[in-house]
Amino acid sequence: MALVFGAALVAGASYCLDAWRIVDPGAWGAVWKTSGVALLALWTASRARSPDGWLLAGALALGALGDLLLETHGLIVGGALFAAGHLVACLLYLRNRRDALTPSQQAVGWLLAPATIGIAALFAAPAGGAIQAGVYSAFLGVMAALAWTSRFPRYRVGLGAVLFVVSDLLIFSRFGPLKGSFIPTLLIWPTYFAAQALIAWGVSRALGKDDAARSAL
Repeated sequence: MALVFGAALVAGASYCLDAWRIVDPGAWGAVWKTSGVALLALWTASRARSPDGWLLAGALALGALGDLLLETHGLIVGGALFAAGHLVACLLYLRNRRDALTPSQQAVGWLLAPATIGIAALFAAPAGGAIQAGVYSAFLGVMAALAWTSRFPRYRVGLGAVLFVVSDLLIFSRFGPLKGSFIPTLLIWPTYFAAQALIAWGVSRALGKDDAARSAL
């Protein structure tokens, strides 16, 4: 199934051509956008040997569906699917807490959620979307905080969760400080897909090592 992961990376990376408005795939754009994370979900599902593995696959599947519905049904419906995916991811990370955290790790964990909520609401306020952005970002910020403080590799899973926050804050920045700028268009998709790929790789590999250790007993 390594080919599936490779195909996911190709599909996700190549979508930059559409996101950056280099090519126009027309009606196929939504399928192209969805394919990268959908393949990540398929790859993680093929490796799932425990409830945690299925939670990871479920979170990614909801993210892929969110990608599709953002294109076909708009920000509110797509955002609801992403929020559901964040809830599933939160459950995964709560089941895999890190035994000990340094003070700096604790500080980042405590700051991620309120900072995410506050910045998102501030960015969306000029368009009258502060409340909606704040509610969604509560799910996002808590997910990122739990990922950062989980037992999974921080510089893959934790970094991936932070990149997810960055990507979504860039979306909200289109309503405020970066309205009319090409910067969000340039960065939203690469940071988002890198986030999903890092999370998928980091969690699945860690769970795979757990499965191998149990099999050796």
